[in-house]
Amino acid sequence: MSDDRAAQIATALGEVRARLSRACVDAGREPAEVQLLPVTKYFPASDARILYSLGCRDFGESREQEASAKVRELDDLPGVRWHMIGSLQRNKARAVAGWAHTVHSVDSGRLVEALSKGAVAALSDGARTEPLRVLLQVSLDADPGRGGVPPAELPELARHTATAGGLALAGLMAVPPLGADPDAAFETLSGLHRELLHEHPDATTLSAGMTGDLESAVRHGSTCVRVGTALLGSRPITSD
Repeated sequence: MSDDRAAQIATALGEVRARLSRACVDAGREPAEVQLLPVTKYFPASDARILYSLGCRDFGESREQEASAKVRELDDLPGVRWHMIGSLQRNKARAVAGWAHTVHSVDSGRLVEALSKGAVAALSDGARTEPLRVLLQVSLDADPGRGGVPPAELPELARHTATAGGLALAGLMAVPPLGADPDAAFETLSGLHRELLHEHPDATTLSAGMTGDLESAVRHGSTCVRVGTALLGSRPITSD
């Protein structure tokens, strides 16, 4: 790994941690309440290795093939937890269930079934030792192209997930609508999360906020902010 790249990432990580800590203090929350999830998608495994050396253990990926390669390359690092944060096709669910600690983007009953089948198989063959944590992605703009379950369908999907084998309903995730006021979007999400907790009190994770809007997300109860650009810079690889 390049010494220059390691120094660059160390500086950026320090700045993001300080920014997140300030956001928590401003919101009257303890910094320990909010997890920083470095998003390493499109970046080389060497960057994740640098972040690991700086104390990070959780990493966010969005493409199964890319993530699987990194999982293999970094299998010498103990305690790494991989998060699938991107849109997931059902035909990739079995593979993802083998390596993911948490899937943030579950938005249909059919995907729940596919992940459940994969997680049960992974538990059976020893590929995993605990259930796959699932976050339900909520649509805040009714745009099917951006993923997410409509709020009205959330209770039914939550019940389906909570009773599926091999899975643990861990909470919610959402991305604000394009061009929307993030405060309004995250306020809506926070309300949906409170309603979810009435029926599923263990679903305490709220994955919300990225580089541009993490302060707003923290104000509205986010427990996990997904940060890529502020840590690693602009994407070095274009998406397929």
